[in-house]
Amino acid sequence: MSRWPTDARERLERAAIELFQEQGFAATTVPEITARAGLTTRTFHRHFADKREVLYAGADASGLATRLIADAPAGLPPLALIMEGLRTVVATRFEGRREDLRVRREIVRSDSGLRERDLQKWADMSAAIRAGFTARGIAAMRAALLADTAVSLLRVSLEEWLDHDDDRELFEIVRTGLDAMRTELAAG
Repeated sequence: MSRWPTDARERLERAAIELFQEQGFAATTVPEITARAGLTTRTFHRHFADKREVLYAGADASGLATRLIADAPAGLPPLALIMEGLRTVVATRFEGRREDLRVRREIVRSDSGLRERDLQKWADMSAAIRAGFTARGIAAMRAALLADTAVSLLRVSLEEWLDHDDDRELFEIVRTGLDAMRTELAAG
């Protein structure tokens, strides 16, 4: 028999999200989260460093980006690498979670500290992609442009996906966004 409940992390996360929605992120305390989950504060800190980590733990997209670039075939063109990487990120981090992501987005939007943390996560992903491209021998400026383009494409596509209730899959929106970007660049 396990010493700790096997579903503790999920219970804590569910309780935290409910409380963040009901009373706001800033007004919610860790003891309130643990009381709602029927667990202890010590158990909370075994799973999360602080209440912000409920929203961000396990979302290491930067690490995933680093691995995807490092593991990609040497001759794969950068844009193809970006699209394959985005396909993987979308499939593993976003698809099937639209409603959950909408709730989390509203919580993040409600708190300036969370908005700052969210921006930092996107910046970290861009830095990881940039470093990966630089390690592949791509010049620094080109690597930075590719990285920021990849992150912008994902961010804009994610917002579009979350803002609508149609049947489009997120990666379809990513592809559409890339096509629109190509059209705009060609017209300029």
